Amino acid sequence: MAGELLHLASGVLRSPFKRPSAEAEFPRERLVLPGVRVDQERLAAYERVCGFPTGDSSIPVTYPHVLGFPSAMRLMSDRAFPLPLLGLVHTSVEITRHGALPAAGAYELAVHIERLAPHRRGTEATVVTGMRAGGQVVWESRSTYLARHRTESPAEPRREAPGPLPLVAEWRLAEDIGRRYGAVSGDRNPIHLHPLTARLFGFPRAIAHGMWTVARCLAAHGTPAHAVVRAHFRAPVLLPATVTYGADGTGRFELRGGGGRPHLAGEVRAIDTGGSPRPR
Repeated sequence: MAGELLHLASGVLRSPFKRPSAEAEFPRERLVLPGVRVDQERLAAYERVCGFPTGDSSIPVTYPHVLGFPSAMRLMSDRAFPLPLLGLVHTSVEITRHGALPAAGAYELAVHIERLAPHRRGTEATVVTGMRAGGQVVWESRSTYLARHRTESPAEPRREAPGPLPLVAEWRLAEDIGRRYGAVSGDRNPIHLHPLTARLFGFPRAIAHGMWTVARCLAAHGTPAHAVVRAHFRAPVLLPATVTYGADGTGRFELRGGGGRPHLAGEVRAIDTGGSPRPR
């Protein structure tokens, strides 16, 4: 644990000296953790913060992201990783769950950086996490993280957000939700913790974790045993906040703020045993 913290601290200290670029080299190694087991108390705390029912025999569809997060941070805090660790913003996630994930099971986790790509606001890194049980892939995800900086390439055209989905619920988010989620997930990026630390990276107040927003939506929406979840984080949720959760019954869901501003747009699709999406 001390070694991991030292590695992370080194990555934080190197952040101001990084010069992000989509053409830069990045760590190609694949970190593998065998025999991973779920800490039941930590899982219950995560479920409470995100709104999932506690005591279920299976872990929530978003929880393996928490299990793989330390490995992802180790790769992104590496000296060879060209993007600054501080201020990285989670922009999207795609999760595939191939079946039930028993909370009492033992898993192998593997994490690697797939690529860097230009973004209209900087450079994005794609981090891939996979989880196996009994030699079979049972869960996998692709997350994109944005390092914001000036770009010389032409800006990508912005897509207009579609109209709002039917309103399902309104949620009032407390100012401390970033600190609470950070405590159960291990993601203590300063943009989520306090207004003062968030201002250092251009945010007027602390913002909610993207993975908390998608987990909260999926806790309300539900997810089939075999499913693909896709979510795009459109705009930060400044804390505290009042947001509306919408869903249309076809698998689409969203989170919006004041004035209908879209924060999160996502969808859930059931898949057959061959891995192909099908209507939910």
